[in-house]
Amino acid sequence: MEKKVILVTGGSGLVGKGMETIIKSDKREDEDWIFLSSKDANLLSKEDTFAVFEKYKPTHVIHLAALVGGLYAHLGNNCDYFRSNVKMDDNILEACHQNKVKKLVSCLSTCIFPDKTSYPIDETMLHNGPPHPSNAAFAYAKRMMDLQNRKYNEEHGCMFTSVVPCNVFGPYDNFDPLHAHVMGALINRAYQAKENGTTFEIWGTGAALRQFIYNLDLAKLFIWVLREYTEVDPIILSPNAEDEVSIKDVAMMILEAFDFKGEVQFLTDKSDGQLKKTASNAKLRTYLPQFQFTSTRQAIKETVQWYIDNYHTDHIRK
Repeated sequence: MEKKVILVTGGSGLVGKGMETIIKSDKREDEDWIFLSSKDANLLSKEDTFAVFEKYKPTHVIHLAALVGGLYAHLGNNCDYFRSNVKMDDNILEACHQNKVKKLVSCLSTCIFPDKTSYPIDETMLHNGPPHPSNAAFAYAKRMMDLQNRKYNEEHGCMFTSVVPCNVFGPYDNFDPLHAHVMGALINRAYQAKENGTTFEIWGTGAALRQFIYNLDLAKLFIWVLREYTEVDPIILSPNAEDEVSIKDVAMMILEAFDFKGEVQFLTDKSDGQLKKTASNAKLRTYLPQFQFTSTRQAIKETVQWYIDNYHTDHIRK
């Protein structure tokens, strides 16, 4: 039996930790999993990247590491988001090619799709127009992963592909209110408001609609892609379109999970960001028609409890 050595970059983050949790109960005898963190290698450095590949000699790679953030983290930092992600992704792709990695699965995002488009979006629409200006640099950097996957396949026969998840959240998320994505930021603010007896603030009108995926559900799907998916074309990993919820509704679910009874205020002078980016999971359903997603309400309840239990530990980025 040939051993698979599976290297996961960004292994200490939201998706990586979810994957590590799932693998504990779903590890196969022919698989060795290695979860890297930024402490193990600086993936912005070509030398460090190639050194870590030489050290572990992976046969398969899941590339999660990225410079990411929420709406307000991107505003004013687009140059850094573009340069860092392009450099990191190029290092990983070339290291995989040079080290004859059998399969690379990289992580994109539904936020990189065109801003002005028809809905629901699907995998064929990725390059059909410019992304939303608020995260344009990150979006273009990640679109290049899809382009490079195709070119490495055409020119070198590499099995490089990517997945496109919707908004991910769960234990080990980033909960820093200025740099987190919306779910992590709202959970942080709800905790602080309850602890301090202050007003819970929602930035924007709350009207924006989003699909959310629990990190444990995404981890299961990522592992399936690594083991079973054979297309170079990307695949959207998202709950059904009808499971889309407004930011206002998400905020109310979070307050319910915290049993918060205080005042709520919408800061309508703040940007809502992209108002809608509904994604179709039709392609995923052709492969996994019976996959059961955790409901947003239940996943929020579990994440809030994990946040409370771990608030005073090093697990929380806040």
